[in-house]
Amino acid sequence: MKQISRSWVPAVAGYAALMVGLLDIVKAVAPRLGRSGVTAWSEALPGIVTTVARATSLVVGILLIMLAHALRRRKVRAWRAVVALLPVSAILSLVHLRHPVTAVTSLLFLVALLANRREFYALSDPRSRWRALWNLLGLGALDLVLGYVIVGLRPHALAGDPGVLDRLEHVVLGLVGIEGPVTFTAPRVGDLVYFSLLALGTVTAVTTVYLALRPERPVAELTEQDENRLRELLDRHGARDSLGYFALRRDKSVIFSPSGKAAIAYRVVAGVMLASGDPIGDREAWPAAIRVFMAEAKRHAWVPAVIGCGETGGEVWTRQAGLSALEIGDEAVVEVADFTLEGRAMRNVRQMANRTERAGYTCMVRRVGELTEDEKERIRAASASWRGTETERGFSMALGRFGDPVDGRCVVVTAHKDGEIRAVLHFVPWGPHGISLDLMRRDRDADPGLNELLIVKTLQAAPAMGIAQVSLNFAMFRAALARGERLGAGPVLRAWRGLLLFLSHWFQIESLYRFNAKFRPIWEPRFLVYPNARDLPRIGASALQAEAFITLGRPRLRRASARLIGNRAAPLT
Repeated sequence: MKQISRSWVPAVAGYAALMVGLLDIVKAVAPRLGRSGVTAWSEALPGIVTTVARATSLVVGILLIMLAHALRRRKVRAWRAVVALLPVSAILSLVHLRHPVTAVTSLLFLVALLANRREFYALSDPRSRWRALWNLLGLGALDLVLGYVIVGLRPHALAGDPGVLDRLEHVVLGLVGIEGPVTFTAPRVGDLVYFSLLALGTVTAVTTVYLALRPERPVAELTEQDENRLRELLDRHGARDSLGYFALRRDKSVIFSPSGKAAIAYRVVAGVMLASGDPIGDREAWPAAIRVFMAEAKRHAWVPAVIGCGETGGEVWTRQAGLSALEIGDEAVVEVADFTLEGRAMRNVRQMANRTERAGYTCMVRRVGELTEDEKERIRAASASWRGTETERGFSMALGRFGDPVDGRCVVVTAHKDGEIRAVLHFVPWGPHGISLDLMRRDRDADPGLNELLIVKTLQAAPAMGIAQVSLNFAMFRAALARGERLGAGPVLRAWRGLLLFLSHWFQIESLYRFNAKFRPIWEPRFLVYPNARDLPRIGASALQAEAFITLGRPRLRRASARLIGNRAAPLT
């Protein structure tokens, strides 16, 4: 018999866990609310027992709230933990705290979870010790708020009139098991406050220590064996996609089709399984690799997404995985055979390149394998000094390294003046007869037009190196900018273009488009592939985090000096 899908169950379970957790907290800090009118035999129990029960209920409630999000994401460990906590909640509610409605709710929720246990199958996410810090800060703030409420919940039991600072001091000391300056006229109330604060502090300390000390697993790592297999696929099929070589980033994971003839490189960021570019390898094996990718996403309840895939890849993704596609921009590809500096259309580039060259700049175009170790180190040091941020950006269109012996076919272009390196371009191989821009950096004090000169020299040297195609920068939403300025553009298109121009103050969207257009490229559209429109904000945030425009250690949005995707960044002229 075919099993009926109940995709709504995890979401409902998550909200139910949140509700039961809130009820447990309420009955602990405000025990009179919702209490049954029937006086139970539990009143005969010692006061210390009821006090401990309330403190335990408070801890259970906090844990249920913490597990609610993971339960919504179908995490099997969260399901097991909630199943273990619900009977505790029910027993405390019924026996000690006299809340039969809460007890029945917990038991019904438990039965529902057991009946739908097949809906909770997802494995845990890759671990990160940053979670320990956020756990400490988040629960610490919650402890202060709840503790302050608990201390002042019975004002008639307070001895004297303690001020705000005294109460906060009492909370902070109570979290570590020390009596504070606030005293209570009723010993039972004092015990309740003491054990509640101690329970809150214990939960925070235990969960933080667990997150900090558990064995670390790398978020993503390309093993040497996987890298070798990818290189074999790129040797045979690397000409299909200009972004293929970027799959060799060593902070990505990779999955292969069952036949091993196709692969997809990805990284998991904030619950999003993020791939970039088209699948690598034999196109006939792409569907099998996509099925493996989607199965892995389902196992972990990750949101599958692809950024920067080409039109062919987007068609296969949408057809095989049932996903949707959104055009996010265009890649600028220059055909070397068609490039010339002659004509009115190239006057600006020609003049800027000639002016810069007359200013004393010289350029060198070489394969990385031709460089000495000293030259590599000089280029690496110069590039790092111009980066402008502590974090190396890039994911979908950046290799993330320079000068590795296995990358000897990469092309590096350097500009020199007075014996110093003033700018660097780094290209990765794109099949046997193409290169794709990986890195564009220059000294901020260098003359305007230096980027144009570097690209011109690259295109002029390309034929002698057997290069027929050069992929330049990615222009975000290029089509909207181009169409929005045409005669007859509608109000919606003009408004969308106006918004992009406004955003260009932070992300140089228009500048990249204008810069790329100088070289008369062929525009190749690139797409974002996603499951549902409601997932787009989450995918967008994950992409920004993967590209290092948002970093967990310093959670703020960084100004994009030249690109939204990749590491091809330099001040543009």
